[in-house]
Amino acid sequence: MSRINYDAPAELFPSRNRKVASKVKYRRFSRAADAIRFAIEELPEPQLLGAYIEIDEARLGHKEIRALYESEAYPLKKTAA
Repeated sequence: MSRINYDAPAELFPSRNRKVASKVKYRRFSRAADAIRFAIEELPEPQLLGAYIEIDEARLGHKEIRALYESEAYPLKKTAA
């Protein structure tokens, strides 16, 4: 995976799974790090599976989102177990 700018604006697109009732919709974040944290720590697992984040025109799926969150380069404090 190429280097990600955690300070770049990002857009989060949750899963469109109609079987999962959720009020989480499309969101814009001023920093990619905040979008990544929200996706991992706040989205229900079924919605994360189909979610993606766009950062600098790069589309990242749930596996890439989790890898970025678990990376040593991730700049924010992690609160998820």
